[in-house]
Amino acid sequence: MVQKPNELAFAYDLTLDEARRRTAVLEAIGDDWDPIQALTEEELAWDMLYSGLDDEQQRIYDELVRAGVLPDRAANRVAD
Repeated sequence: MVQKPNELAFAYDLTLDEARRRTAVLEAIGDDWDPIQALTEEELAWDMLYSGLDDEQQRIYDELVRAGVLPDRAANRVAD
């Protein structure tokens, strides 16, 4: 890194802050957190959010998926 005479260069180690953040997250989650259940509930919420769209809403949704703004949820499904 090229330093100009009137600039101050410094470095800050975020390791301790990251350890504190992870500890706080795990404490907030608690011992009874079930990640599989959380993911299942999140999928259900997405299904509910994008169900029952009218024609215009569906067109916009499809356009956003094609543009890569929203994930293609059909691509992540396994056939029954």
